[in-house]
Amino acid sequence: MNRRRTSLIAIAIAISAVTLAACSSTTSSSGAASSAGASSSGISCVDGAIQASGSSAQANAITDWVNAYQTACPGATIDYQPVGSGAGVQAFISKQVSFAGTDSAVKGDDLAKASAVCANGGAGINVPLVGGAIAVAYNVEGLDNLVLDSDTVAGIFASSITKWNDPAIVATNPNATLPDATIAQFHRSDSSGTTDNFTSYLTATAPSTWTFGSGKDWTATGGQGSKGSDQVIASVNQTPNSIGYVELSYVLDAAGAKAASIDNGSGAVEATSENAAKTIAAAQVTGTGDDLTVQIDYTTKEPGAYPVVLVTYEFTCQSGLPSDKNPALVQAFLNYGASDAGQANLVATGYVPITGDLLAKVRASIASIQTS
Repeated sequence: MNRRRTSLIAIAIAISAVTLAACSSTTSSSGAASSAGASSSGISCVDGAIQASGSSAQANAITDWVNAYQTACPGATIDYQPVGSGAGVQAFISKQVSFAGTDSAVKGDDLAKASAVCANGGAGINVPLVGGAIAVAYNVEGLDNLVLDSDTVAGIFASSITKWNDPAIVATNPNATLPDATIAQFHRSDSSGTTDNFTSYLTATAPSTWTFGSGKDWTATGGQGSKGSDQVIASVNQTPNSIGYVELSYVLDAAGAKAASIDNGSGAVEATSENAAKTIAAAQVTGTGDDLTVQIDYTTKEPGAYPVVLVTYEFTCQSGLPSDKNPALVQAFLNYGASDAGQANLVATGYVPITGDLLAKVRASIASIQTS
């Protein structure tokens, strides 16, 4: 574990310890947490079990939340499987899970199918809980700092730039020693919200170079596919002269991979939680009511704003979630994720907390989930 991640964890643990000490855990048969509990301790214990699946980008954050919740509430079991956003949404549609994690909001036909799971005319809602930077991870011996602009990133992943010493890469790294080596490019092979956000960034910022559109499924030619964020970072770690894209938390623990800085048009910006937060803070809520779909401006030129970001949603029924899916535990667990303590823990794992008016709306959305 690198020193930067260790320091972040120490800070977040200290914050969480102080916050959690302020209130003791409570046991609730209904799972309805008070607004004070949701914003202070964040822990309202509900017994039982739930299964959830989806985004691998948020897996490190969810794992930390699950460990904290189950430690405080030994009668609860929460099983989250990081199978990818597309598979998670399909698992919800197939009534296999209590909530799905997805890096792109559930909408269109999938929203109609997912809402059909909700009984008595209930509707599904997208609840944004985790923000993050999508790191362009690379592994080139001796190259400790790499700067790329959007056209160059698009060219690499469109396979029109295939050598590390291509003039486009040299232009943004004039003082670097770049090898005359073929770029080994890795992308997600499974249906992925990280891919959706990454290709949305490329579509918005480099449309003349990236002509493959955006979506959860990789459609560009060339490169090599790896399933899940963990396999993408493993591929980059193990392969010299390689590049890929993963949520930043995976790079913080990487043995060989580093994160490139991205020139957003106002200069090179390092991939950090703090820099990603500047872009996420400007996101606009486009959903209606308690469905909190947000729109990200990938074309931001704000100095110091890292532009390649994602917001991960938890999707569930606002009302009508089948009783065997334990809606009370779903609400209680999501309440913890949205609490001060839960959001503070995101910093330790390299994510971006939800803040301000959006966080207030998130808490209200979770509170609207009917538990019986």
